[in-house]
Amino acid sequence: MIKIVFMGTPAFSVPILESLVSANYEVLAVVTQPDRPVGRKKILTPPPVKEAAVRLNLPVLQPEKIAGSSEMAEIIALEPDLIVTAAFGQFLPTTLLEAPRLGAINVHASLLPKYRGGAPVHYAVMNGDQESGVTIMEMVKEMDAGDILAQKAIQIEDADNVGTMFEKLSLVGRDLLLETLPKLIAGEIESIPQNPELVTYSPTISREEEQIDWSKTATQIHCKVRGLCPWPVAYTKCADVRWKLWEVAVSEEKTTATPGTITDRNKKDLKIACGEGTVLTIKQLQPAGKGKLTAAEFLNGVGRHLEIGDHLG
Repeated sequence: MIKIVFMGTPAFSVPILESLVSANYEVLAVVTQPDRPVGRKKILTPPPVKEAAVRLNLPVLQPEKIAGSSEMAEIIALEPDLIVTAAFGQFLPTTLLEAPRLGAINVHASLLPKYRGGAPVHYAVMNGDQESGVTIMEMVKEMDAGDILAQKAIQIEDADNVGTMFEKLSLVGRDLLLETLPKLIAGEIESIPQNPELVTYSPTISREEEQIDWSKTATQIHCKVRGLCPWPVAYTKCADVRWKLWEVAVSEEKTTATPGTITDRNKKDLKIACGEGTVLTIKQLQPAGKGKLTAAEFLNGVGRHLEIGDHLG
């Protein structure tokens, strides 16, 4: 039986871990990030992969930093045949990558060499890409730079946001890994080096990146809102009050108003001028200190003072 150490952290990784157990691979240990404070009350919360590992009765290791840790020494001592990572969230040192007989592989949520880095799904949606996918790759010291073992693409639908894409890609990654492992173990895969001329990156989303730039077109802003939903969530400001934007739609209307100007507000619609004369309809938002509100709820309540011509941003 092939012995595997699995490394992952968020919900994306859970179906992949579960599939290894279901396929009767011997998972020696699960390595994940430490428990973190979550929410306004800062409740110490285990990562989803830890919860899954406990449910599956698997040993759990949670190093703050894997390099040079006692947990790394413990992993090497287990003598796994293979390390499988999926959104683990830490770099692995060369000593660890070279320890397993079959090396280490990663389930990465992009069509490499496009979108190396920690936020590939966010950028795929934000940039208006027509497709995303999963790459199974060999792990090397350089971030997401290893040779490609397998790859599968899926469409990004207009109704998708980063949350729905993570759910879809998690299942794609699960199935692609199970297809790939027997070929890898049998030595039947010819890996493909990544083309360095096609490399792009997807760095961690900054606080500045979350803010809406109303000079962009309505379509671009629509993609950005979807690409930041349900986390970390795009926002704008009105009279120094922060609004999180949860759902928007591109209007067919055109306008000559300055980008960021409210062009229409009635009992159910709040429309904003964007770049190139385009218009965006806000459908669901969350003013600071409030819960999520539909545009109608907002305009009939805390937003009733807003008028056409008021400016956002």
